[in-house]
Amino acid sequence: MLLLKCSNMITKSSFSAFRSFSKPGITAMQHCMLSTGPEDCEYAVEMACSNIRYGPGVSREVGKDLANMKAKKVMLVTDKNLEQLPPVQVVKESLEKENINFEVYSNTRVEPTDQSFADAISFAKQGNFDAYLAVGGGSVIDTCKAANLYACNPDAEFLDFVNAPIGKGKPVTSVLKPLIAVTTTAGTGSETTGVTIFDYLPMKAKTGIANRALKPTLGVVDPLTLLHLPNRVTCYTGFDVLCHALESFTALAFNKRFPRPLDPQLRPAYQGSNPISDIWSKHALSICKDYFVRAVNNSEDLEARSEMHLASAFAGIGFGNAGVHLCHGMSYPISGLVKEYKSPDYTSDHPLIPHGLSVIITAPAVFRFIAPACPERHIEAAGILGADITNVKRSDAGAVLSDVLLKYMSELQIPNGISELGYSSADIPALVAGTLPQERVTKLSPRTVDKDSIAHMLEESLTIY
Repeated sequence: MLLLKCSNMITKSSFSAFRSFSKPGITAMQHCMLSTGPEDCEYAVEMACSNIRYGPGVSREVGKDLANMKAKKVMLVTDKNLEQLPPVQVVKESLEKENINFEVYSNTRVEPTDQSFADAISFAKQGNFDAYLAVGGGSVIDTCKAANLYACNPDAEFLDFVNAPIGKGKPVTSVLKPLIAVTTTAGTGSETTGVTIFDYLPMKAKTGIANRALKPTLGVVDPLTLLHLPNRVTCYTGFDVLCHALESFTALAFNKRFPRPLDPQLRPAYQGSNPISDIWSKHALSICKDYFVRAVNNSEDLEARSEMHLASAFAGIGFGNAGVHLCHGMSYPISGLVKEYKSPDYTSDHPLIPHGLSVIITAPAVFRFIAPACPERHIEAAGILGADITNVKRSDAGAVLSDVLLKYMSELQIPNGISELGYSSADIPALVAGTLPQERVTKLSPRTVDKDSIAHMLEESLTIY
């Protein structure tokens, strides 16, 4: 069993990496001042993540954890599909063994909405819980985070904490209840982050809440929970891991972000690529190279699925502090405006484009577009994923990374572009309109985007092979 605790620190090796952001002969601080001016330039990185416990069978320990927290009444959040499966049953037995009172909330919607969040929040407020336990994928963990946040802020309006410009983006100043997240997919990373994502139905677009106060007290990464996952779920959540790592590694550098907040507590969760996140993101990519395809193609390959579970947590720590950018920014309207598409292996009573699919589908076009802003990082990432980067020119950086992504996508049978998800050129304006409000992530693109560039990437993504 591995227990990882993250603190706000920079190691000697990280400091060496920090210097790589600077020009030769000057310090990182001086470079920052030269770039944007001394008064408004960001110069700091703050590391934040949940405590992470990893090991086969560790989900059996959560009852003891909650007993140690003196929890008297727990809200157990899951979904209808998982409720009858072993991961939830194991957790229930753990709670019962410790005589902990709990109530199950299983009405979580796959790809949650503001309305489904409101239902969970109402349940949490009525239950007067003193701790929360999520057992599931990103939809479950995000729903649990929202329930905890608003139950602890009963007078808040829903949009108070939602990211601007859709919401008011207010800081979270209250102390939330303890929350343990048992992740049952190798993809979300939500067990490590202070981010929760949902579909905002009035705008038919995804948005979210990003604040360190939301991060779970403990993220439980138990590889045994993955053995029940079907092929497409493993595939799409794995591509989410891949994009988390790639986007955080290629995001706008932290010391190019401005203005710097006047109060440190207002520093955003998504800070841009930085030497700490880079370590986690690159390691996640290396695991994907060796184990991703194996994990998808063989549900009994415990080694591969265990490694991808770790990769998910590593990528979560990376993007939870650096952020994601255009693949995720454009994914939100792609999934939010879904017409009739339903994916195999996903049990749903409504049209659904799985999150990981909506993210990876534009990735080749995205990395071709942003490569001129940081070609060395694109080449390095392509090499980690298995591409031959011998003598690759900077001008070919986008192509080499795009090609290696297309190889993975073809091998794992990703649909041939957004046209196979039900979209045509006539839908591009609506998809662009749904992307533009996603400033929390789009502003982390290392290359500035506008309506025309977003439309171009979407057009290129209509067919990808």
